[in-house]
Amino acid sequence: MSPFICALDACYCLRIRTAYAGGYFICYNIRMADKPKKLSTDAYKGVRDFFPAEMAVEKKIFDIWRTICEKYGYEEYGASVLEPAELYRNKTSDEIVNEQTYTFTDRGDREVTLRPEITPTVARMIAARKRELIFPVRWYSIPNLFRYEQPQRGRIREFWQLNVDIFGVESVNAEIETIAMAYDITRAYGLKDTDFEIRINNRKVMNYITRDVFGMDEVSAQKISKLIDKKDKVKPEWFEAAAQEVLGDKTKQFITLLNSKNFEEFISNLPASANAHVGVTEIRTVMAGLEKLGITNARFDQTLMRGFDYYTGVVFEVFDLNPINRRAVFGGGRYDDLLSLFGNEKVPAVGFGAGDVAARDLMETYGTLPKPEAVAQLAICVVGEQNTPYSFDVAQSLREKGIRVSVDLSGKKLGDQISNANRRGIPKVLCIGDEEVKTGKLRVKNMASGEETLTTIDTVADSI
Repeated sequence: MSPFICALDACYCLRIRTAYAGGYFICYNIRMADKPKKLSTDAYKGVRDFFPAEMAVEKKIFDIWRTICEKYGYEEYGASVLEPAELYRNKTSDEIVNEQTYTFTDRGDREVTLRPEITPTVARMIAARKRELIFPVRWYSIPNLFRYEQPQRGRIREFWQLNVDIFGVESVNAEIETIAMAYDITRAYGLKDTDFEIRINNRKVMNYITRDVFGMDEVSAQKISKLIDKKDKVKPEWFEAAAQEVLGDKTKQFITLLNSKNFEEFISNLPASANAHVGVTEIRTVMAGLEKLGITNARFDQTLMRGFDYYTGVVFEVFDLNPINRRAVFGGGRYDDLLSLFGNEKVPAVGFGAGDVAARDLMETYGTLPKPEAVAQLAICVVGEQNTPYSFDVAQSLREKGIRVSVDLSGKKLGDQISNANRRGIPKVLCIGDEEVKTGKLRVKNMASGEETLTTIDTVADSI
């Protein structure tokens, strides 16, 4: 019997030839392992790879978020990407739970979800340490979140999002502070006041309208709330027909209310008692408080509903007015009931979320994306392997002084090393060979001007 290997139909087989009388052979093909499949270099659909240029933009966005939050005295926290699935079923919108979550059963037969948002998580954390915390609590986080939805401009399946929350403040001063933070963040993206507006509504007002003014039950109120959220995305005749199914002969009155041009016109279309309603008072207080801070691009929007079921009071959105990116880019509101899910008494809370994808789109739209920064301030080109240790000494002494240094370890010709440093945008180059090691005299070249500065290892930092 003489075995040999052959390739058949793109798989590996062992063919065994067996001799018998008459000099003929019978061949048996024994299937072995499949030939290794070439893996794709593409990322999973809806997620991103961050190469250095993209990472620089991401870092800039995160820097803006952290700077603004910490300027207001907020502390950063973190949590796992995994949560029990029941956490979202209890309070997150049905659309997210049923259609957009990555949910699976783990090896312990527990149903687990990759977090689609972090507000339920922070509520859980606050509830767990409620007796130990000093209120009001001001926290922020920059988690990565996961939603299984159709990738499109502004929406992908994995993203990072700034979350800002203040717990323990019952008055709308919490709303004024968080909206002011949202305003500062948007300005830090590079937008002017005329580029965007802050749209404000109040769930208390909308509940008053649906239940007290129009007499809807809870089911009808929920239907009309979801319909209002679609108003600007559908044709007027479709909206009217859908509203007719819920409101009947009150439809025209309701649409007139929704088409009010400003807050005062909106209130004038309601019963006189509406002026004293707590939700109306809160909106007036928030608008006045923002104006005192110099924020004059906030306006009331009666069609703003927000997608989550847990908002209980003021809600707001930052809306881009640019024709090529005209849409809401982030927002939030008050959610006083969420901590009660964990068996605790209510804790007043206000928060908002701002995503990195929308932030990048905004900066790209307005031409404020950060310019690529050189990876180092100085490139050290090494001539001869024997001079690498001295090059390391020079580099380390400069790094200790806060200077970013890249040592070329390629072993390429000096001209190629200098060319590579120039292509990478490194502004200054220092070449170290036998002569530099022997004399200790170093020449730093400015790549833009061609000017050279003679220095030593002790003074080279001054030339950079």
